[in-house]
Amino acid sequence: MFTSWGVETSKKFTKQELEKALSELSDAGRFGTVLRAKGIVPCECGKWLHFDYIPDETDIREGLASYTGRLCVIGSKIDEDNLAVLFGVK
Repeated sequence: MFTSWGVETSKKFTKQELEKALSELSDAGRFGTVLRAKGIVPCECGKWLHFDYIPDETDIREGLASYTGRLCVIGSKIDEDNLAVLFGVK
């Protein structure tokens, strides 16, 4: 069965921080089996970063602003607490 974890956040990320967090999602022992992640977050540079993740493929790009950042992770046996720590939203 698939589940999802989502959160709104005002936390600002650098592109490098976001790349690092997304690269760690493949560690099933820590986060569960992540099939997809997507979201939009504010960047420390003043822009907004949109991202999509599937195993072995990550896309991060600048995009239109939103009122708040949003993260969504979809998979099975998702560990919500570890995801919150990974993205620094706990």
